[in-house]
Amino acid sequence: MLRVNNLCKSFGTVKAVDNVSFDLENGQTLAVIGPSGGGKSTLLRVLNGLEIPDSGTIEGGTFGLVFQEYNLFPQYTVLGNLTLAPRLLRKDFSQADEILKKVGLSDKKDNYPSQLSGGQKQRTAIARALMLKPDVLCFDEPTSALDPKLTEEIVEIIKQMKGEQTIIIVTHDMDVMRETADKTGIMENGKLRWET
Repeated sequence: MLRVNNLCKSFGTVKAVDNVSFDLENGQTLAVIGPSGGGKSTLLRVLNGLEIPDSGTIEGGTFGLVFQEYNLFPQYTVLGNLTLAPRLLRKDFSQADEILKKVGLSDKKDNYPSQLSGGQKQRTAIARALMLKPDVLCFDEPTSALDPKLTEEIVEIIKQMKGEQTIIIVTHDMDVMRETADKTGIMENGKLRWET
């Protein structure tokens, strides 16, 4: 179970994350919607240790993040992108082929990011995040740069993970939210309120 208690993060006088608390059961999916600048991406960065919170606690294991801009390493193949972090951390990476199969990229493992479509890059980013077996997988606007058909593909992958993977999705796309979420929060001015 993921438990977030009274999480706060400010930048100067701006409260980007303002006293945010929530619980997520294992296998649940939370979608967080809201206006740009409302604190959604900062919340994901704090959860993933990319920003240090000013106060509050996070209990419930490890996190993986699928970035909005993919952030793939151009000099590595798809397989190289997947195995880089586990190699550096001296962790097992034998599951790479299985994960590539899960996201439908077995035939692209020797391709470089420049040879992939937007949807394939996003699926590579998802596969890379899964390699370290995070307890909670976070998505920052996973479909923002994709056309409707590719959006559908990514939504299907997320739906396949439902129940076995705890997921947090930050999105502007109401259809993505409706199709994937067990719980929905609205984040504005750093505050998270629940949609009933």
